Parts: sequence; structure tokens; C-alpha cells
Amino acid sequence: MTVSRALRPCCPRLRCLAGFTLIEMAVSLIIITLLIGTLLVPLQTQVLQRKISDTQRTLDQTMEALYGYAAANGRLPCPASATSNGSEDCAGTLNVANQIYNGFFPAAMLGLSPADAQGYLVDAWGLQQNRIRYSVTNANGGAFITANGMRSTTMATLAPNLTVCSTATGIAGGNCAAGTTLTNTAPVIIFSVGPNAATTEGTGADEAQNIDGDRVFVWHTPAGSNAPNGEFDDIMTWISPNVLYSRMISAAQLP
Repeated sequence: MTVSRALRPCCPRLRCLAGFTLIEMAVSLIIITLLIGTLLVPLQTQVLQRKISDTQRTLDQTMEALYGYAAANGRLPCPASATSNGSEDCAGTLNVANQIYNGFFPAAMLGLSPADAQGYLVDAWGLQQNRIRYSVTNANGGAFITANGMRSTTMATLAPNLTVCSTATGIAGGNCAAGTTLTNTAPVIIFSVGPNAATTEGTGADEAQNIDGDRVFVWHTPAGSNAPNGEFDDIMTWISPNVLYSRMISAAQLP
């Protein structure tokens, strides 16, 4: 009797070939998954670098705004406090212990963006804990934030004293360890607590130094959690007193 082709059992060879094809597909999917994973890492790095660059541009804008304010008003603005909604709070920052060294940039008063709903300037991560920090010197009896205070004190006497070290190690008495001073004459320091603020707001000794409420700060290139003083990703800038004086002289606010 002749068995029709439709009723014949499948060829074992075909079954083997079909099984091999499924294995090939599985391997292909694994390879594609790995390739996508390797592409995502550079993409995440690009996003991070863009946010860092955007934050640095924001800090650059704050410096220009401060120069303009000083040229127009003969003084620097006080920091905003946690309750002043983006406006300066001279009473609060001068009367609350060390608040002048641990305030926020008064973005609402100076008209800068990007600002959050309360008027505080934020970095590219945009969270409440990522509000731009602003510290101003209280030297010469607060002359830098007092109307005509700088002119009355005279340029020969003005001595801004905010300090930036390259490491928190060895900081003592308001001074950096030998050989680690980046500046000790800054009138203003402005900084972002960076990407790790979303979860920690400071993970190591260097970052902790920047939010401890004194006039000494730390800045260096980013470092991972395995660095001697822990992770560091703060983004910081500061004003040179000489540039500030030059802008104010051009505006006839000094000498």
C-alpha cells in the first residue's frame, strides 16, 4: 500500500534542522540584548555630561548676574534662606548661625532660570535638593552685602575670606592643609551638589565639607566612591575679588 506524502512521518533530519534554527534565534537575541546594553552605557554617559555642562552654564550665568547686581547696587546680594522663596534674606542669613555660608542663590530676585516653583535656582537635575547653593563672605563686618559697605571700607582694607581647598583632609582653623589651597580670598562661592544629591546629598568627606555651614569648601575633579575621601561630584565656581572690583570700578561703585 502506498502511504501519501501528507501522512508520512516528518524527516528526523528536518526536526534537527528546525531545532538548530531555534537555538540560533536564541543566540541572536542574546547578542542583540548585549549590543543594546553596550549602547545604553555611552548614552547614559552622554546624558550625564550634558547635564553637567548645562549646570556649569547655569553657574556661569549666576556669576554674570552677581557682577551686574554689584555694579548696580554697590554690594552683593545676601543668600536666600530656606523660607525666603528665592529672594535674599539678609536678616536670616546674618542672624542664623553660619547661614550666610550655607544659603541658596536668590534666583527670583535676580531673575535667573531655571527656577523651581518656589523661585530657587536649580541645576540640570531639577530636584529640590539640587537647588544651587550660594555662599558670600561675611568679612569686614559684612561690608560685601551692605549698601555702600565696600566703598566705606575701602579697597585697601577689603579682605574676602571664603576658602576653597582641593581636599577636606587637613582642614583646620578655617585653613586648608599645606599645598591644597585653591583660593582663600573668594567673595562668593556658588555650587551644585551634583547628580548624587538625589539620594545622598553628600557621600564623602569632601562633599560633606561643602554643606557643613563654614567658610571653607572643597573642589576637585569628580571622584568615585573608592576615592580616599569618598565620592565627589559637586560642580563649583567662585568669584575673583579683582574681577568684582574691576566691574564695580567701571560702574563707579568703587573706590
